[in-house]
Amino acid sequence: MKELTFNEKLERFILNWLFLMIVWVAFTTSFAVAELVTGAIVSMIISLLSIRMFTCCKLSILAPKRIFYMIVYFFVFIIALIKANFDVARRVLTPSLPINPGIVKFKTKLKTDYSKMVLANSITLTPGTLSVDIIDDTFYIHWIDVKTTDPEKAYKDIAWQFEKILLKIF
Repeated sequence: MKELTFNEKLERFILNWLFLMIVWVAFTTSFAVAELVTGAIVSMIISLLSIRMFTCCKLSILAPKRIFYMIVYFFVFIIALIKANFDVARRVLTPSLPINPGIVKFKTKLKTDYSKMVLANSITLTPGTLSVDIIDDTFYIHWIDVKTTDPEKAYKDIAWQFEKILLKIF
Protein backbone atom coordinates (compact mmCIF):
# COMPACT_ATOMS: atom_id res chain seq x y z
CA MET A 1 0.00 0.00 0.00
CA LYS A 2 1.37 3.41 -0.89
CA GLU A 3 2.01 6.00 1.78
CA LEU A 4 -0.66 8.69 1.92
CA THR A 5 0.30 12.35 1.64
CA PHE A 6 -0.65 14.75 4.40
CA ASN A 7 -3.47 16.24 2.28
CA GLU A 8 -4.88 12.78 1.53
CA LYS A 9 -4.80 11.90 5.21
CA LEU A 10 -6.46 15.20 6.10
CA GLU A 11 -9.24 14.72 3.52
CA ARG A 12 -9.87 11.16 4.68
CA PHE A 13 -9.88 12.28 8.31
CA ILE A 14 -12.41 15.06 7.64
CA LEU A 15 -14.66 12.75 5.59
CA ASN A 16 -14.53 10.02 8.21
CA TRP A 17 -15.14 12.53 11.01
CA LEU A 18 -18.19 13.96 9.22
CA PHE A 19 -19.60 10.50 8.60
CA LEU A 20 -19.07 9.42 12.22
CA MET A 21 -20.66 12.64 13.49
CA ILE A 22 -23.73 11.96 11.36
CA VAL A 23 -23.90 8.43 12.77
CA TRP A 24 -23.46 9.82 16.30
CA VAL A 25 -26.30 12.30 15.90
CA ALA A 26 -28.50 9.62 14.31
CA PHE A 27 -27.96 7.26 17.25
CA THR A 28 -28.23 9.86 20.01
CA THR A 29 -31.02 11.85 18.30
CA SER A 30 -29.87 14.81 20.34
CA PHE A 31 -28.53 18.24 19.45
CA ALA A 32 -27.63 19.10 23.04
CA VAL A 33 -24.25 20.82 23.26
CA ALA A 34 -22.82 18.21 25.62
CA GLU A 35 -23.87 15.39 23.27
CA LEU A 36 -22.43 17.13 20.22
CA VAL A 37 -19.11 17.90 21.94
CA THR A 38 -18.80 14.32 23.18
CA GLY A 39 -19.66 13.05 19.70
CA ALA A 40 -17.11 15.37 18.10
CA ILE A 41 -14.36 14.18 20.44
CA VAL A 42 -15.19 10.47 20.12
CA SER A 43 -15.55 10.79 16.34
CA MET A 44 -12.23 12.63 16.12
CA ILE A 45 -10.39 9.94 18.06
CA ILE A 46 -11.92 7.12 16.00
CA SER A 47 -11.15 9.01 12.78
CA LEU A 48 -7.53 9.54 13.76
CA LEU A 49 -7.09 5.86 14.57
CA SER A 50 -8.79 4.58 11.44
CA ILE A 51 -7.74 6.87 8.59
CA ARG A 52 -6.14 4.10 6.53
CA MET A 53 -8.56 1.33 7.41
CA PHE A 54 -12.05 2.71 6.87
CA THR A 55 -11.79 5.66 4.55
CA CYS A 56 -11.32 5.18 0.84
CA CYS A 57 -12.35 8.46 -0.57
CA LYS A 58 -11.43 12.09 -0.62
CA LEU A 59 -13.70 15.04 0.04
CA SER A 60 -14.51 15.18 -3.67
CA ILE A 61 -16.96 12.34 -2.99
CA LEU A 62 -19.19 14.99 -1.38
CA ALA A 63 -19.56 16.95 -4.62
CA PRO A 64 -23.26 17.68 -5.30
CA LYS A 65 -23.22 15.69 -8.54
CA ARG A 66 -21.83 12.62 -6.80
CA ILE A 67 -24.28 12.93 -3.92
CA PHE A 68 -27.10 13.12 -6.47
CA TYR A 69 -25.90 9.87 -8.08
CA MET A 70 -25.58 8.23 -4.64
CA ILE A 71 -29.25 9.02 -4.03
CA VAL A 72 -30.16 7.68 -7.49
CA TYR A 73 -28.11 4.55 -6.74
CA PHE A 74 -30.01 4.02 -3.50
CA PHE A 75 -33.36 4.04 -5.31
CA VAL A 76 -32.11 1.82 -8.17
CA PHE A 77 -30.80 -0.64 -5.59
CA ILE A 78 -34.08 -0.63 -3.62
CA ILE A 79 -36.09 -1.30 -6.79
CA ALA A 80 -33.74 -4.16 -7.80
CA LEU A 81 -33.95 -5.52 -4.26
CA ILE A 82 -37.76 -5.55 -4.31
CA LYS A 83 -37.90 -7.20 -7.75
CA ALA A 84 -35.39 -9.87 -6.73
CA ASN A 85 -37.25 -10.57 -3.49
CA PHE A 86 -40.49 -11.13 -5.39
CA ASP A 87 -38.68 -13.40 -7.87
CA VAL A 88 -37.13 -15.55 -5.14
CA ALA A 89 -40.40 -15.64 -3.17
CA ARG A 90 -42.23 -16.79 -6.31
CA ARG A 91 -39.67 -19.56 -6.81
CA VAL A 92 -40.04 -20.69 -3.19
CA LEU A 93 -43.84 -20.63 -3.27
CA THR A 94 -44.02 -22.32 -6.67
CA PRO A 95 -41.61 -25.27 -6.50
CA SER A 96 -42.54 -26.34 -10.02
CA LEU A 97 -40.75 -23.29 -11.43
CA PRO A 98 -37.49 -24.39 -12.95
CA ILE A 99 -34.27 -23.08 -11.49
CA ASN A 100 -30.92 -23.32 -13.14
CA PRO A 101 -28.27 -22.37 -10.56
CA GLY A 102 -24.73 -21.76 -11.66
CA ILE A 103 -21.78 -19.42 -11.69
CA VAL A 104 -21.40 -16.78 -14.38
CA LYS A 105 -18.60 -14.34 -14.96
CA PHE A 106 -18.36 -10.89 -16.45
CA LYS A 107 -15.90 -8.03 -16.63
CA THR A 108 -16.44 -4.69 -14.96
CA LYS A 109 -15.41 -1.22 -16.06
CA LEU A 110 -14.98 -0.07 -12.47
CA LYS A 111 -11.40 0.79 -11.54
CA THR A 112 -11.23 1.30 -7.78
CA ASP A 113 -11.37 -1.50 -5.26
CA TYR A 114 -13.98 0.43 -3.30
CA SER A 115 -16.36 0.74 -6.26
CA LYS A 116 -15.92 -2.98 -7.02
CA MET A 117 -16.72 -3.74 -3.39
CA VAL A 118 -19.90 -1.64 -3.57
CA LEU A 119 -20.96 -3.47 -6.74
CA ALA A 120 -20.18 -6.89 -5.24
CA ASN A 121 -22.16 -6.08 -2.09
CA SER A 122 -25.09 -4.77 -4.13
CA ILE A 123 -25.14 -7.99 -6.13
CA THR A 124 -24.89 -10.13 -2.99
CA LEU A 125 -27.62 -8.21 -1.17
CA THR A 126 -29.99 -8.73 -4.10
CA PRO A 127 -31.65 -12.14 -3.53
CA GLY A 128 -30.90 -14.75 -6.15
CA THR A 129 -27.33 -13.62 -6.76
CA LEU A 130 -24.15 -13.93 -4.73
CA SER A 131 -20.72 -12.48 -5.45
CA VAL A 132 -18.34 -15.41 -5.20
CA ASP A 133 -15.05 -13.83 -6.26
CA ILE A 134 -13.50 -10.83 -7.94
CA ILE A 135 -10.23 -11.33 -9.79
CA ASP A 136 -8.88 -8.11 -11.28
CA ASP A 137 -11.82 -6.87 -13.38
CA THR A 138 -13.70 -10.18 -13.52
CA PHE A 139 -16.65 -10.90 -11.25
CA TYR A 140 -17.79 -14.46 -10.54
CA ILE A 141 -21.44 -14.53 -9.51
CA HIS A 142 -23.60 -17.43 -8.32
CA TRP A 143 -26.99 -16.95 -9.95
CA ILE A 144 -30.11 -18.83 -8.82
CA ASP A 145 -31.45 -19.05 -12.38
CA VAL A 146 -28.73 -18.71 -15.00
CA LYS A 147 -30.41 -17.28 -18.06
CA THR A 148 -27.20 -17.00 -20.09
CA THR A 149 -23.55 -17.92 -19.84
CA ASP A 150 -22.54 -15.16 -22.24
CA PRO A 151 -20.52 -12.70 -20.11
CA GLU A 152 -21.98 -9.62 -21.82
CA LYS A 153 -25.60 -10.72 -21.35
CA ALA A 154 -24.93 -11.82 -17.76
CA TYR A 155 -23.37 -8.40 -17.10
CA LYS A 156 -26.47 -6.66 -18.51
CA ASP A 157 -28.81 -8.80 -16.40
CA ILE A 158 -26.88 -8.63 -13.12
CA ALA A 159 -24.61 -5.61 -12.86
CA TRP A 160 -25.26 -3.04 -15.56
CA GLN A 161 -27.97 -1.14 -13.68
CA PHE A 162 -25.63 -0.68 -10.71
CA GLU A 163 -22.38 -0.11 -12.57
CA LYS A 164 -23.63 2.66 -14.85
CA ILE A 165 -24.33 4.78 -11.74
CA LEU A 166 -21.21 3.72 -9.83
CA LEU A 167 -19.08 4.92 -12.75
CA LYS A 168 -20.50 8.41 -12.19
CA ILE A 169 -19.82 8.32 -8.44
CA PHE A 170 -16.29 6.89 -8.35
